[in-house]
Amino acid sequence: MVEELAQADDAIAACADAAAWALPEHALIAALDAAHRLQQRLAAVTLTLIREVDGRGTARTHGASTTAVWLRERLRLTIPAARRLVDLATALDTGNPGIRRALADGHLSLDQARVISDTATTVQATAGTQAADKAVSLLTDWASQFDPTHLRKLGTRILDHVAPDIADAAAQAALDAEARRAARDRHLTLSEQTDGRLRLTGTLDAETATLFRAAIDPLTAPSGPDDTRPPGQRRHDALADICRLALRTTELPEHGGDPAQIVVTTSYDALTRQLGTGTLDTGLNLTPEAARRLACDATILPAVLGGAGQVLDVGRQRRLITGPLRRALVLRDRGCAFPGCDRPPRWCDAHHIHHWANGGPTSLGNAVLLCGHHHRHVHQADWVVRLGDDGHPEFIPPAWLDPEQLPRRNHYHRRT
Repeated sequence: MVEELAQADDAIAACADAAAWALPEHALIAALDAAHRLQQRLAAVTLTLIREVDGRGTARTHGASTTAVWLRERLRLTIPAARRLVDLATALDTGNPGIRRALADGHLSLDQARVISDTATTVQATAGTQAADKAVSLLTDWASQFDPTHLRKLGTRILDHVAPDIADAAAQAALDAEARRAARDRHLTLSEQTDGRLRLTGTLDAETATLFRAAIDPLTAPSGPDDTRPPGQRRHDALADICRLALRTTELPEHGGDPAQIVVTTSYDALTRQLGTGTLDTGLNLTPEAARRLACDATILPAVLGGAGQVLDVGRQRRLITGPLRRALVLRDRGCAFPGCDRPPRWCDAHHIHHWANGGPTSLGNAVLLCGHHHRHVHQADWVVRLGDDGHPEFIPPAWLDPEQLPRRNHYHRRT
């Protein structure tokens, strides 16, 4: 398979370098159709490989918590996109093989295959395997005429065609299935930009969307006749108000032993000069004005920095890494330090590099932040954790994974 894919890669590379402008219109359209068909057939191969990777447990042996997380690191996908591929690969492997065959033959797009798979699952649960096979056959034929959105709408009444005697009762089952899909597909992605801003993307289920609108709509109205903010900016500012209100409550759960809070780091000299520029524990630099705004409505948590910006050891000797020492650890690692993990500090445990029970000290030089999964993985696997010459964590993989055992680092949290 690897040799065949390499040959296909060479052929596609030759097409990528070809001059499309020289093609007559009929050849241009034919080439577009052929490229689209190849894309669909390659999608079938990709799903087969993903299913095998998932079935073997390859992700966990490589240190990832799930196959979706492993795919994100390996193929540079988003987690929602990777999870959808894993789900579809599983469905096509365990469900109706006709969908995978149609995709491999180039008759379906990936989105159409997902719609037909979802519909077939619903029909099988309500009308049995024979009706599901008929639904797949019918929807596959319709796929040459309808896009995925229209195909899903047709799928909601497919039982009228394949099992009319139970169509009405199954309509409710279809609505229930749609609700389950909405729950499965719900997500919120925070994409950090280079200047510290966040891009929010996601899909809310119906209930959460209702709650969100109920909370944000009263705060999005113009504050007066002089308010020139466009609607998008008013919604942004309303979300900030909601976050401030939430942080002022005492009902938010603790993370890592600390209450929900914002940590701002500044030098002692800047602090004595009425609080100059500051740095959040996410690595974002704040203007003096922003730092002063936060200081007006926050508890200031001091972290003493050395001349080279290194966080000094704080706190007394103890087994648990909490309080000032944990905050120093957060400022250094900024999240799970295991390579490829993007879990934030509040989801992480503080791990003793040299175990405390074996005489390891409770200090910054003997600690590293690890999320729950990677904390367990480091204890169970053959990874070696150490601090590099610059004082930041690095991980040496086991020889079976990397014969050269080159040290690896997490690049998701580094800002420099």
